[in-house]
Amino acid sequence: MVENPAVVAALAAVIPDLSPAEIQDKLEEPKSSNLGDVAFPAFSLAKIMHQSPVQIAAKLADDIDQTGFEKVVATGPYLNFFLDKVATSASVLTTILGQQEHYGDQTGPKRGNVTIDMSSPNIAKPMSMGHLRSTVIGNSLANIAAKNDYQPIKINHLGDWGTQFGKLIYAYKTWGSEDEVKANPIDTLLKYYVEFHERAEKDDSLNDEGRKWFKKLEDGDEEALRLWRWFREASLQEFTEIYDRLGITFDSYNGEAFYNDKMDGVVDQLADKGLLVKSQGAEIVDLSSVNENLTPAMIKRSDGATLYMTRDLAAAIYRKETYNFVKSLYVVGGEQREHFVQLKAVLSLMGYDWADDIEHIAFGLITFNGKKMSTRKGDVVLLKDVLDDAHQLALAQIQEKNPTLTNQDLVAEQVGAGAVVFHDLMNDRTNNFDFNLEEVVRFEGDTGPYVQYTNARAQSILRKAERAVQPDDTQLDDPATWEIVSALSQFPATVSRAWERREPSVIAKYALSLARSFNKYYANSKILVDDDQLNARLALVAAVSQVLTEALRLLGVEAPKEM
Repeated sequence: MVENPAVVAALAAVIPDLSPAEIQDKLEEPKSSNLGDVAFPAFSLAKIMHQSPVQIAAKLADDIDQTGFEKVVATGPYLNFFLDKVATSASVLTTILGQQEHYGDQTGPKRGNVTIDMSSPNIAKPMSMGHLRSTVIGNSLANIAAKNDYQPIKINHLGDWGTQFGKLIYAYKTWGSEDEVKANPIDTLLKYYVEFHERAEKDDSLNDEGRKWFKKLEDGDEEALRLWRWFREASLQEFTEIYDRLGITFDSYNGEAFYNDKMDGVVDQLADKGLLVKSQGAEIVDLSSVNENLTPAMIKRSDGATLYMTRDLAAAIYRKETYNFVKSLYVVGGEQREHFVQLKAVLSLMGYDWADDIEHIAFGLITFNGKKMSTRKGDVVLLKDVLDDAHQLALAQIQEKNPTLTNQDLVAEQVGAGAVVFHDLMNDRTNNFDFNLEEVVRFEGDTGPYVQYTNARAQSILRKAERAVQPDDTQLDDPATWEIVSALSQFPATVSRAWERREPSVIAKYALSLARSFNKYYANSKILVDDDQLNARLALVAAVSQVLTEALRLLGVEAPKEM
């Protein structure tokens, strides 16, 4: 989709059968710049006007007011608009320089709260690369939601409850050491967890012991609670260090344990509505009336212990009552699709029409050398280690390219962490991808550092100019700049599309495209020439830097001014 109000207005005057919004939705970018800047396909008007699309396009070309355009011509079934490049450039650059970081804001009446369930690592395990996607996709969607005039509420639904804690407590009590845990909490607890599963593969009775300890935890056993609180506090300290490096904060850390005292109410509601069914000692909700292909939702096991579904029902109801969300997003791997279909189905049966406002933001897997990571087997790539290595790779390149740069270590952290985040978000979120750190942190190619370096280059040009950019002198008549201006003009539509699709990669791909256009211009043009177009060229450079900086911010990536 191409956004251009002038084109929409001109078409609306001669096509009364379509609303401006419908016209906007149909606008396209021509396949070649020789065909114009904006194209309107006439196919959809054939039934209304009872003519062929070719005839309709020709008639529209005759009828339309061409004021403000270089020309408007019919090419087959398309009406092609050639924009007034000087006037358009001046308008776009003046707007960006005036609005600064607010360029692209989708303003209007406040659209309400959007809760975003994201990151959600498990207590007593280190944050691995397996947590990266939920964390950075959720954070970027929060930024994009705010840019689209929603109020995002980021919720870190910590995995701080469940049978795994019974297993961990049993492992600690049976072969653990307090001194060992205190010396290195997370690594030690992970070691116990992995060892438990190795032993349980040979002795299934250990799983029963784990379930018993979790039941004690649910029942408020003093020893179980003491150990659980200790494991939780140690984990949060390590998580916070990672989040600080990624520049991510949360509005709530209410995890699974927070809903312990709220699940009985959910079970009572289900029972009151006649939705609970006994099945082999367990309690379930039969969902066949909603969808005959849906398996039942398990609410309580035969031993009375609750499950993920019970807690997620309690969490959904609590969030609606607390935040009155207009959308509730769950940034969770695609393998959990059925769980969220079940969750929405149960809520619908309970009479909550807002269940339709729940969205599962699914994403694909990250693999390392083609292998999936597994905490149970100990095949874990720690996020901290990846960020440390990314930092060092970035630092080496900075020292080679700009050895006199001050704050090298700070910039290396911004570039290294930004590279990891950008690489994740440039991929369509539902796709799987393999991770190669050396490729991710390169300063060339489709990478975050490439976009950051482009912005730093633009900032360097502005410093060398040693003059303030005047926002009222932005008329460019250099054809080489038109590709950049066209890209800049599409940033607001890109922001809107990224939210509509719940897809941060729309922003990342836009940033890469804009960076490539600017670098092509930089390589083939002399910018700092003192002529009557110098200010306009500097305005273009400043606008590129502003939009790249804002695009990176929406992704959760820093934009250093020097690299």
